[in-house]
Amino acid sequence: MGTFQIEGGHSLQGDIRPQGAKNEALQILCAVLLTPEEVVIENIPDIRDVNKLIGILGNLGVKVKKLAAGKYSFQSDDLDLDYLESELFKQEGSSLRGSIMIVGPLLARFGKGYIPRPGGDKIGRRRLDTHFEGFIKLGADFRYNREERFYGVEAPNGLRGTYMLLDQASVTGTANIVMAAVMAKGTTTIYNAACEPYLQQLCKMLNRMGANISGIGSNLLVIEGVESLGGCNHRVLPDMIEIGSWIGLAAMTRSSITIKDVSWDDLGLIPDTFRKLGIQLERRGDDIFIPSMESYEIQSDMDGSILTISDAPWPGFTPDLLSIVLVVCTQARGSVLIHQKMFESRLFFVDKLIDMGAKIILCDPHRATVIGHDFHSQLKATTMVSPDIRAGISLLIAALSAKGTSAIHNIEQIDRGYERIDERLRAIGAKIERID
Repeated sequence: MGTFQIEGGHSLQGDIRPQGAKNEALQILCAVLLTPEEVVIENIPDIRDVNKLIGILGNLGVKVKKLAAGKYSFQSDDLDLDYLESELFKQEGSSLRGSIMIVGPLLARFGKGYIPRPGGDKIGRRRLDTHFEGFIKLGADFRYNREERFYGVEAPNGLRGTYMLLDQASVTGTANIVMAAVMAKGTTTIYNAACEPYLQQLCKMLNRMGANISGIGSNLLVIEGVESLGGCNHRVLPDMIEIGSWIGLAAMTRSSITIKDVSWDDLGLIPDTFRKLGIQLERRGDDIFIPSMESYEIQSDMDGSILTISDAPWPGFTPDLLSIVLVVCTQARGSVLIHQKMFESRLFFVDKLIDMGAKIILCDPHRATVIGHDFHSQLKATTMVSPDIRAGISLLIAALSAKGTSAIHNIEQIDRGYERIDERLRAIGAKIERID
């Protein structure tokens, strides 16, 4: 288990470029299974979760070639479907939640798909019903081996287009169902579909491969089934969660940082949400410039009541950034209520921030009130364990702003979502070392 040793309290300066989006890459990589032709993907982040999925695709028989840093070609013309029922796949698939999205493409192309119950962050219950209910509505038969915790769907006679109203706007659920429906017979209409930029990217890529998807960017998708799909080239968007992380880092360390090539038009509410915390953001072309600030003040609501920041399906504020916002508020002037609606265990890392001297009241599993220090009292260094990706990066930001030297264990969780983070932070002046 690796450890980051962080000497906090230093101001940072310079340019940092966000990696490719993890959540998009996991969807896009699964889509290569829909065609026997070559698919070339650029800006793939070099992180644990993505590399693990690429390994699963290789074991399934996908021909994987690394063309350059972050650029790969994939060709799924000779797959070994027996791998799906092997012990190796049960082990590999269960360690990666994103592996669930191989089921839709395999069901569409081969009439069957299997997956062990996937793992991932321990942030609360994350149901898979949306995925499988969608497959069932398309005509697939479902089975679940409770003893082995193994899911299977089969459609030997092919899938049929239908109307469905999703019980929740699940991003991975929508992606999985869309990939299953692109080659179904007839028309599929998906209402209450997720509409995140990464899901839009997937739909645009599928259309370049020959699919017929309309309504992209809305919560109502209409898919006309086609006989087959071909190859294409695709570039992954910059990671909006990493962009938000760097905004929070600049504020907490009172640093001047430029975040390069952020794809502003795909950031939604992220810039305005940080502005509500008093953080100055300047748009320079497609870059974000954050000047060094001695303090930042949280806005109140128009009636003077405490500001509430909560998560919601896109175009609402992404739940993956609430942990960052919470940490940033510990040194703001004013108070804020953080309401994490989607996951009941995601706020449980705040005890570590309280140990560092933060003023946080955990109201219940979904809500926390943060009373900012306004930098009058610096956070104290401590030793911590990273429980998941987003809590891990939040604790890292706290450690970089704290007085003294902190240690964060279980940094493999951070590596799952952030590419070479220690190297990139050192390049802008951070005092951080990786200890294996």
